Amino acid sequence: MNEPDTGENVPLETRSPYEFRVELSRNVSESIVRKALATGDIGFLHSFTTGSAVDGPGVRLVAWTAGCQFRCLYCHNPDTWNMMNGMAVPLGRAIAELGQYRHGLNIMNGGFTLSGGEPLMQDRFAVRLLSAAKAMDIHTALDTNGFLGERLSDEELKYIDLVLLDLKAWDPARHRELTGKDNGPILEFARRLARLKQPVWVRYVLVPGWTDDADEISQIASFAAGLGNVERVDVLPFHQMGRYKWEKLGIDYTLNDVTPPEPDLVRRVVGQFRSVGLTAY
Repeated sequence: MNEPDTGENVPLETRSPYEFRVELSRNVSESIVRKALATGDIGFLHSFTTGSAVDGPGVRLVAWTAGCQFRCLYCHNPDTWNMMNGMAVPLGRAIAELGQYRHGLNIMNGGFTLSGGEPLMQDRFAVRLLSAAKAMDIHTALDTNGFLGERLSDEELKYIDLVLLDLKAWDPARHRELTGKDNGPILEFARRLARLKQPVWVRYVLVPGWTDDADEISQIASFAAGLGNVERVDVLPFHQMGRYKWEKLGIDYTLNDVTPPEPDLVRRVVGQFRSVGLTAY
């Protein structure tokens, strides 16, 4: 494979995943993109961030991939929807970046999380990078919407110590309204992870007026509790930190008037998950 313009002058590490990045791979040819997706020799990354304490246990290094098939109304990183907005990073460069943090991550009982975008849009790159992390004895986590979970074999799932699974809605119509996609494949992936006894943390974004319905949350809580492999639920309050990206991209943003949930609402939703025996925060 010919080497593309990999943006060597653009640093991989950023202080925040909310940094706006676009068109970093605009000069990469379609043939290279196809080969990259087939082999995993190259990944398209928004950035690496360090010091995360919310993307898995301990202190984490997080790689944010570009490319996502969802169009979540509350997405805080719409610049990661388009894979070409990320920089084309050879697998070796990504592994070398990861290796720099190996000892520190182990000392801090942390690890490496592959997030996005949606990492399984680049499943071959994801598998190869996560397997390299495991070879360095680094704890691995995959943050995914689960829609493309069938792309990973049972054997490949062994490279992943923890799956951070986003459950966005229970009702299929509401899920399509929120994301543009059906939730059937996600629920099936969750059941498969349960059969494999794969540790899972469920992530639930709480958006007032959209994902705060008590009956809907009760359904999700019962489903998660019945799986038997959900170690924890993180209720993530909606925020407006990524709104400026929608404006810069010229995308219609329908949640301008939505405010973050009040503490009482967050406590109620956390309590609903705890009421069925789940550990929730």
